[in-house]
Amino acid sequence: MARKVVSRQEKAAEAEAAERMASEAKRKKASSKRKAKKAAADVRLRLYWGVFSQNLKRVAVFEFDQQAEARARAEELSKGGKSPHFVQKVKEEIKPE
Repeated sequence: MARKVVSRQEKAAEAEAAERMASEAKRKKASSKRKAKKAAADVRLRLYWGVFSQNLKRVAVFEFDQQAEARARAEELSKGGKSPHFVQKVKEEIKPE
């Protein structure tokens, strides 16, 4: 009986093909296992003006239409060489009742 002679290149090509098939099977299997993301619950936010100290501690909160009052409060707290205060928008969640 004659033996078929197989070169190293042919064996390497067969091994690469087998590896590719295995990796494709793993990819298909992994992609089918992904879970669907939960839809984010609708969260309603309300916008306020916050007065903050230099170390980011919130000192006061004003309604959004009271920006002038918030700025005046920040200036008042910053007077006399005290640490500077600033005004920044603050979003807070509206909790349903």
